[in-house]
Amino acid sequence: MTSCYVSFSHGANDVANAVGPIAVIYWVIKTGAISSKVEVPIWVLILGGFGISLGVLLLGYRVMKTIGGEITELNNTRGFCIDFSTASTVLVSSVLGLPVSTTHIVVGSVVGVGMARGVEVVNVGVLKNVVLSWLATVPLAAGLSALLFKVLIGII
Repeated sequence: MTSCYVSFSHGANDVANAVGPIAVIYWVIKTGAISSKVEVPIWVLILGGFGISLGVLLLGYRVMKTIGGEITELNNTRGFCIDFSTASTVLVSSVLGLPVSTTHIVVGSVVGVGMARGVEVVNVGVLKNVVLSWLATVPLAAGLSALLFKVLIGII
């Protein structure tokens, strides 16, 4: 049940994070105006849901393997604590309009559950790699966006 709760909160939050920029671009093209609030068409939400589902289908197993088995040892009780705290945090953040990452929150929950048993049971090497990948994401996404912008401007 808690995994369903995580799935619901993940969809409520991460789909919104993914489709927000698309919705704004669509709004500006459609209306020619910039607004602080825009209507999000249902097809944009479906596109976001499909994109997140595709990501989970293609690479979700690697994320689940790392988070669920390589950071610290988990059991059913620890898994319940992780799922419930993750889903609650993500859902409250969504209600408050805060764009958060479900993956970041679940990693924090896993580390917290691990550290409750002592720092020595947390695989710091794996955790370091996770944090480094997060830090690399922003500059890589910015670089790819700039490159795509230049290519698209050249085409148009």
